[in-house]
Amino acid sequence: MISKRKDWQQVEKFPKHPLVDTEEPNLMRDIFPYTQVPKTVFDNEVVQVEPAKDIWMTDTTFRDGQQARTPFTVEQASKLFDLLHRLSGPKGVIRQSEFFVYSERDKEILQEIRNKGYEFPQVTAWIRAHPKDLELVKDLGIRETGMLTSISDYHIFLKFKKTRREVLDNFMTVVRAAAETGLETVRCHFEDITRADFWETVIPFTEELLTFSQKSGLNIKIRLCDTMGYGLPYPGVALPRSIRKIVHYLKREFDIPSENLEWHGHNDFHKVHINSVTAWLSGVSSVNGALMSLGERTGNSPIEALAVEYTSLTGDSNGMDLSAITEIGQFLQEIGVILPPNYPFVGERFNVTMAGIHADGVIKNEEIYNIFDTGKILNRPLGVHITNRSGIAGVGFWVNQQLDKLGKPHIDKRDPRVAQMYGWVEEQYEKGRVTAISHDEMMKLFKQYFKNI
Repeated sequence: MISKRKDWQQVEKFPKHPLVDTEEPNLMRDIFPYTQVPKTVFDNEVVQVEPAKDIWMTDTTFRDGQQARTPFTVEQASKLFDLLHRLSGPKGVIRQSEFFVYSERDKEILQEIRNKGYEFPQVTAWIRAHPKDLELVKDLGIRETGMLTSISDYHIFLKFKKTRREVLDNFMTVVRAAAETGLETVRCHFEDITRADFWETVIPFTEELLTFSQKSGLNIKIRLCDTMGYGLPYPGVALPRSIRKIVHYLKREFDIPSENLEWHGHNDFHKVHINSVTAWLSGVSSVNGALMSLGERTGNSPIEALAVEYTSLTGDSNGMDLSAITEIGQFLQEIGVILPPNYPFVGERFNVTMAGIHADGVIKNEEIYNIFDTGKILNRPLGVHITNRSGIAGVGFWVNQQLDKLGKPHIDKRDPRVAQMYGWVEEQYEKGRVTAISHDEMMKLFKQYFKNI
């Protein structure tokens, strides 16, 4: 808990950052003109980057992820959580997963998940900043909850129709109530922080929260929510869009430990993954994401991409079972999640080559056209999709994959049986076919020409 850290500054030594309560919202029209694409503004100040010593992920598939699809059934949520637990591994690289607590279905899902008795991911809740919502968490016996604390003037003035002081006072009322109910941890979700007035709203509110944490003993985490995907990873970019500076100044002003900072991004500008990694490298321990980038609008940080990135950054999977990624992708597609064929790691064509020249290289050595041993790591062997561009090399590679499954030795692409299969493929496209050759069609040919194997 923050309040027990020996190196935590005393309340009296905190810098004084009074809230600037304005009559008009600061919408930063020089950066967010609305009628144009948002501006990338540089202030030429490059801050020191200090990566967190320990990094991990948290999951929002069952919260933000469900805001983008039909709600999961109890059975679907149960199966997904089993797979998430497998991916996380025994050391809890996926530390927590957050859930809604409102409907009867939400409560059934929570009961099903908690009955599994898994240590990881830990179950947490998500609520609005309302005392009644807090009672729901208390009744369910959950020890940590996230709480929506919208921080930009876009929300404060345009949505809530209140002043900064009024809104932040409302938030603090619920935070104080959380301490009184005996919760161990409240995660304050700074919604829309990358459009917020950092020095006049974000910093003063953070100081109020941490002052209260010091006095009350309530552990307070801060989730930095890039709600609209405006965050930027570049050095020298100006606030409020600079991820580096948001983290740097929060840590500089208050010495917030990395484990109490979390990043939550969206992919509106195709930057959700690099922004999440930038948050890790800037001193945030926890990055929040969702399986297959499920989430409102363009989605959240893809958990599976973060898992692979974690392994790359640390040099160790730390017990994660990355092969679960393949099963997660298959299961989500079975229950109606649409994934593009070229979606990394799980898409139908992720590691499937269609070009004959590539297939020819793969026959010689698959490392030439495979990112890593996808068969070993993801339980997803390299594949070939047969089209008019595959050539005889592609057909030969496909045949050898089937021979692998049968425990038979490979054959050369110049084998007459391969040539006959390739001749049939060529004939299809000469007749005007435009679609790929299906697996079933290829299997029919294989059984015809390799019936004695």
